[in-house]
Formats: sequence, structure tokens, C-alpha cells
Amino acid sequence: MPPVTQGLLGLNIIGFALQALIGPVIVVYFGLWPMAGVDQSGVPPFEIWQLLTYGFLHGSLTHLLFNMLGFYMLGRKVERFLGSRRYLQYYLTCIVTAAVAQLFVMNLMGSPPSPTIGASGGVFGVLLAYGLLFPKDVIMMLIPPIPMPARWFVVIYGVIELVLGLTGSQTGVAHFAHLGGLVGGFFLLQFWRKAWPFT
Repeated sequence: MPPVTQGLLGLNIIGFALQALIGPVIVVYFGLWPMAGVDQSGVPPFEIWQLLTYGFLHGSLTHLLFNMLGFYMLGRKVERFLGSRRYLQYYLTCIVTAAVAQLFVMNLMGSPPSPTIGASGGVFGVLLAYGLLFPKDVIMMLIPPIPMPARWFVVIYGVIELVLGLTGSQTGVAHFAHLGGLVGGFFLLQFWRKAWPFT
């Protein structure tokens, strides 16, 4: 397993273990909380480090397992293509752009203040990179179990996230963070390709 993929898997597992040992207080300090502008009486403040640390916490074992499964399956090949240094930069950029997108939406919609946690924004960024770098590879959807080219898998997943985010039909999921990870990953790849932004 490439070193960055291995290291990030380990950090996510350690983060979840610390949540189990320490309890909810770890989310108070390291989850992503809304910035000023949302009614925050009695709510922990936003801190700059939360733009990264929220991505190493998870809400449940299932949440962790699904994120790490996708990360493990796709991330190894993307890391080998980009190289470990660039892959780490890419993943962390996706985590941050996912956080920024989520903060923007939370403030715009005036949502009840609650923490955002999970590596999904980074995983969606890795999915985007896989679809762009290996567009003809076949990926099997879990539900329903339909094989399809990676590029179409990314497009379909992105559209689903956008629809769910706009309709609010699936509560408790940070759909716009997922989309933020996709968008951040796209622009960074375009920058590295010297194809900024769309050419």
C-alpha cells in the first residue's frame, strides 16, 4: 500500500479510536463548527484548525468503514499516479475545500449549528481524480450493483449529491461538503495540468 494512503487510513482509525476513548469532547474542539453569522449561543466556536481536523473524525463505525473502503480502493492507484507528495497535497486540499463549501452553505441557509465530521469530502475528491485519470476503468456501484466506467460513476454520483443537497431530502449528510471536495479536486488537477481552469 502506498505510504500516504496507509498513513491517512491510520490517522482516520486513530481519530475514531480517540473519539471512543475520550468521548464527544473531541468533536467540540476538532469537529467543523459554523462561523460567526449563525446563532451560536452555547455552540463551540469555529477555529481554523477545524478545516482539517474534522476530516479525521467520524460519526459511527459504519461511517468510517464506508469512507475508508472507498479511500482504500481508489486512493492507492491515484497516489501511484500523482506521487505521494502531490497526493497528500491533493487530499488535504479536498478536505479544506469541502469544509469551506459546508461552512458557506451552513451560513447561507442559517442551518441549526451542528458539527460536520468525516473524510467524505476528501474521498469524493479522490473519486473525482480517479474518474479523470482512469476514465475507462470499471467501477461497481454498491446499490444497485451496476458496473460502469469511472467517469460516468463520478458524474452520476455528483448529480445525486447535488440533487440531495438542494432538496434536503437526506438530512444529516453534508452533501455540499462532498461537492466541495469534488470541485476543489477538479481545480487543483487542472492547475497541475496547466489547463486552468477548463481548457
